Amino acid sequence: MANPTIEPAGAAPPPPKPKPSVAQALQKIFSKTEDEDEAKTVARRRKFVMAAVLGTLSLNLLMFLRFFFPRALYEPKTKFRIGYPSDFGFGVDTKFQNQYRIWVVRNTEGVFVISAICTHLGCTPDWKASENKFKCPCHGSGYDPEGVNFEGPAPRPMDRAHVEIDPEGQILVDLSHVYRWPKGEPSQFNDPGAIIRL
Repeated sequence: MANPTIEPAGAAPPPPKPKPSVAQALQKIFSKTEDEDEAKTVARRRKFVMAAVLGTLSLNLLMFLRFFFPRALYEPKTKFRIGYPSDFGFGVDTKFQNQYRIWVVRNTEGVFVISAICTHLGCTPDWKASENKFKCPCHGSGYDPEGVNFEGPAPRPMDRAHVEIDPEGQILVDLSHVYRWPKGEPSQFNDPGAIIRL
C-alpha cells in the first residue's frame, strides 16, 4: 500500500506562494472586507447631500427672517419720579446714578437734580464724599457739590434737569429739559424748574 503523503517520483513540488508587498498589505488592512450593496451607498450619499442642502436653506431662511426684527437700543425714560423731597437728606444722593445717570442734591436752597455728564467729553464723574466734590476720571475735571466746575478742562458747570412736584407730592424729573450755565453767559440755575425751593 502506497503512502499518500509521499509524492510520486517525477512530480514537481508546488511553487511557493509569493509574499505580498507592503502596499498590498496596507490596502488589504484598510479595505472593507464585506462587499457593500451599491444601492445602499448611493442612498446614504443622497441623504447626506439632502441634509446639507436643507440645513443651508434653513439657515438662510432664519437669517432672512432676522432682517424683519431689527436690533434696537431702548433709551431709558426721560420723565420719571424719584420720591418725595423728604426722602433726601442734605448733601449728594447717588442712588440714581446707574439707573438714570443723575445725582439728587439737597442744600439750604432746595432740591435739584444734576445730570451726571461731564461737560468736557461726556464721561460720568464720580462723587468723592471725602473731598466733597465730583471728579471726572477721564481728564480730571472737578465740580463742587452744586455741579459748578472749578478745576480741569471742563468748560462749564454740569447741567441740571427740570424738576417739579407732581400732584402726588413726588419729585418728577424731566431729563429732556435741562438748565445750563454757558461760559460767559448768565446762569439758568435759578430759573423756575431748575430747583425745588423748600
